[in-house]
Amino acid sequence: MPKLAAFPKAFMQALCKDGSMKIADWVKLAAPLNIDGLEWYAGFLEMENEKNWPVFRRMVEDAGMVIPMMCCSPDFTHLDKAFREKEIEKQKRWIEMTDVLGGKYCRVLSGQYRPELSIDEGIKLAKDSIEACLPYAQSLGITLIIENHYKDDFWEYPEFAQKRAIFTKLVDSIHHPFFGVNYDPSNTFLAGEDPLDLLYDVSERVVTMHASDRFLKYGTIEDLRKEEEGGAVGYAKRLSHGEIGKGMNDYDAIFTELKRVGFDSWISIEDGVDGMDQLERSVAFLKKKIAQYWK
Repeated sequence: MPKLAAFPKAFMQALCKDGSMKIADWVKLAAPLNIDGLEWYAGFLEMENEKNWPVFRRMVEDAGMVIPMMCCSPDFTHLDKAFREKEIEKQKRWIEMTDVLGGKYCRVLSGQYRPELSIDEGIKLAKDSIEACLPYAQSLGITLIIENHYKDDFWEYPEFAQKRAIFTKLVDSIHHPFFGVNYDPSNTFLAGEDPLDLLYDVSERVVTMHASDRFLKYGTIEDLRKEEEGGAVGYAKRLSHGEIGKGMNDYDAIFTELKRVGFDSWISIEDGVDGMDQLERSVAFLKKKIAQYWK
């Protein structure tokens, strides 16, 4: 049966930029959710000191949870080789961080969709960089998970592999036992696409999932597709985050497909932007759905 983790979506500014919240505060907030784990973020300010890594592992485990997944954002599509080599070294450090924390999954991305980049060139750069990290990941028993992402907070351009056609082509180019997909249904809306179309393309490669939901604030899905036809340059103004199970994602269809392909791993919740009570309701919704589909 899939296990539930949570990601501090509502507290990223506080944990990663201004330091107004400590990791210990987040762990205390999350403990009463009665979930299995906490997805970590490599950019937490307190993670800069490597001596803290085992401390936080013990802290989470003492609260009855584990740290299964690491969220990080390598940028592998820069044309400068020296830049890419630095990104590869960063990714290897994040892989090591994941291992020390007790995790088994570490995110990778393709990189930024720079205007001068052709599709074939971008896929090759991302593929070669990811494959350069895989031997180290395998040596530590860590699976690299590529997400159909939108854009890192600190990037100038959107994700190179944001669109379904590019993402699936990149995924299909890499075959390794320690490589898979972190499926995020909500991110496909930001590309103006259907989450189920992407899922059906990659479901057998999915090893972890992000659970969230999106709401149309105005207009229609067709309006959204027109607005985002070329891929999102900024977060779509028509969309907002919200409680899981109340938005546009069809979790019955998503879980039907994941169950069909034998998915039995981690689902990490990206929610709670409107408060912990919202996150509690999303946890309850997902627990009910998991019990329904993985009896």
